[in-house]
Amino acid sequence: MLSKFLHEKQDYFFFVFRVIVGLLFFLHGWMKVPSIINGTFGLENLMFYAGIIETIGGIMIILGLFTKAVAFIAAIEMLGALFIAHFPSGLNPLTNGGEPAVLFFTSFLVLMTQGAGKWSIDAMRRG
Repeated sequence: MLSKFLHEKQDYFFFVFRVIVGLLFFLHGWMKVPSIINGTFGLENLMFYAGIIETIGGIMIILGLFTKAVAFIAAIEMLGALFIAHFPSGLNPLTNGGEPAVLFFTSFLVLMTQGAGKWSIDAMRRG
């Protein structure tokens, strides 16, 4: 009974998953926008690029636009965050602050392999 329900509603659940991942990723980027605008994060600062990827990428994931490509770029960014910002403080993401990066990376692997799902611009473009 539960299995049948979950199977019948999987498109809804995947839509919610994609939108929540995209929204949270967008919010992580949006927090960096003031520092980008006032020049704290210049072009030489990796946080500048992280903010751009997260803000624009989050919107694109919410919309389901070029989802596989955006998820690939975002997954690479999360690996970079882990290796550059978190692993120098230890390998345990629970103690080095890297837990969100690990969860985002894993979510982006799902989006890379599954795409945006039924309710997305990608699906509309495919027809």
